[in-house]
Amino acid sequence: MAGLKLGTRGSPLALAQAWMVRDALVAAHAVAVEIVVVVTTGDRVQDRPLAEIGGKALWTKELDAALLDGQIDLAVHSMKDVETHLPAGIALAAMLPRADVRDRLIGATSLDALPPGARLGTSSPRRAAQVLGRRPDVVIVPLRGNVATRLAKIADGEADATLLAAAGLDRLGIAAGHAIDLDTMLPAPAQGAVGMTCRATDAATLAMLAAIDDAPTHAAVRIERGWLAALGADCHSSVAALATVTGDRVTFRAEIIASEGTERVTGGGTFAVADSAAVADVAADLLARASPALRALFTGPSPASAA
Repeated sequence: MAGLKLGTRGSPLALAQAWMVRDALVAAHAVAVEIVVVVTTGDRVQDRPLAEIGGKALWTKELDAALLDGQIDLAVHSMKDVETHLPAGIALAAMLPRADVRDRLIGATSLDALPPGARLGTSSPRRAAQVLGRRPDVVIVPLRGNVATRLAKIADGEADATLLAAAGLDRLGIAAGHAIDLDTMLPAPAQGAVGMTCRATDAATLAMLAAIDDAPTHAAVRIERGWLAALGADCHSSVAALATVTGDRVTFRAEIIASEGTERVTGGGTFAVADSAAVADVAADLLARASPALRALFTGPSPASAA
């Protein structure tokens, strides 16, 4: 097979992840891999939360188009930024081993250590809701940009603190912040996972990617994304989930949260990895126990259908 063209966004973190995939492919197949930078709408628009202008597709639609047009053979993504439903003709082919799933707080040692009325910069509905649920006095201010940009904005005083994914900081070699325990802040679905997409009909690339696929990570991400689909969540939703796969069993934790942190419904369970219906049952259970106002934020099953 001729060399592969690997598409990626051009941020330092995206490039670091692309090089991780490139190195894995070269080690497995001794194949030439060319990294192709694709500028996405999410990279171009930095002054508004993505949920206001199109959601997660703004990180991926240009990469999807490049795949379908044959400009690239595979694309590399931070999986938490990938829409739940992929465009027709594109397959989620492989995952690298998952990294630290936690968030890190920059600007204080813990959420409880933030001063009264502290300004916390984030454009993540999940992070905002989780923080406000614990610290309703905190003021949420919009903060976007790559990791270095957000760190610089904190240093410049645009906010007192922010939250960043531990996995991204580690991949960039940045030893900053304090990890938030999972009981305080459950991560975004698929956080810490790097995934690869390719054309669904490209058997050669699918086979090459299968050789570097980490099965436990792939299973965990599939479960978390399946829960999102069953829930009917979108880019405005404050949701968190984590699947921990051990052999053929998975321990699953999930929560849905009101945008101001005033209501938090948690659930989960332990079930077989192959039990495709289990996450739909978790989604139905959470929605059944949510208030009408929180339930109305999702398009998943109604309480009547959850029985």
